[in-house]
Amino acid sequence: MNLTLKIWRQAGPQAPGEMKTYQVDDVSEDMSFLEMLDVLNEQLNAGGEEPVAFDSDCREGICGNCSLMINGEAHGPEVTTTCQLHMRSFADGDTITIEPWRADAFPVIRDLVTDRSAFDRIIQSGGYISANTGSAPEANSVPVPRDDATKAFNFATCIGCGACVAACPNGSASLFMGAKITQLGLLPQGQPERWSRVVDMVGQHDAEGFGGCTNIGECATACPKEIPLDVISQLNKDLRTAIKHGH
Repeated sequence: MNLTLKIWRQAGPQAPGEMKTYQVDDVSEDMSFLEMLDVLNEQLNAGGEEPVAFDSDCREGICGNCSLMINGEAHGPEVTTTCQLHMRSFADGDTITIEPWRADAFPVIRDLVTDRSAFDRIIQSGGYISANTGSAPEANSVPVPRDDATKAFNFATCIGCGACVAACPNGSASLFMGAKITQLGLLPQGQPERWSRVVDMVGQHDAEGFGGCTNIGECATACPKEIPLDVISQLNKDLRTAIKHGH
């Protein structure tokens, strides 16, 4: 395939950015999207140009680093991570527009790389459980209902990629936050901090500059791990309960 790429280039956080156009030829449909960008960067290096900066790590759909807006969609046209998106999803002669996440809480570092450390600070504010030191307890000493365990595992699949924020017109991180809060709230181990957790994490979320949730649903549509909107309902329920009881 021969492709035209329109890519956001920005030298640094305070530098002005612009869209630049590149041509990439002989792209195999079996390449991943990031492998296609690797080919572009090899081409730029060979021509003495600065390669395009983009985030990647595992390239297996696990780490959540490969955060790109592709033709206006978070992670592109398929419900998957960018690294697991393959070029067979595009056609010969296509023009592909590639941008970083667009959210106040995710400032651009360079080109397609954004600073998503706001997510880390939300987790640090309450996304943990108390654990007494000593030997590990017997596995069956704290029974967990099967349905609760299954839901907790499903919500724990959130990889913190930020697609929910990028897709949301309000720039809200409620789906990400709801997944973490609901996961821990379903388990006995998560009960000691349950009410302080939701208050602290929501407070940090707002302090970071994320927008409010208005239940538009774009977040769940864009989520590569298919986290459902239900977690936001549980987040709001826990927050109301925590405030009611003075937490």
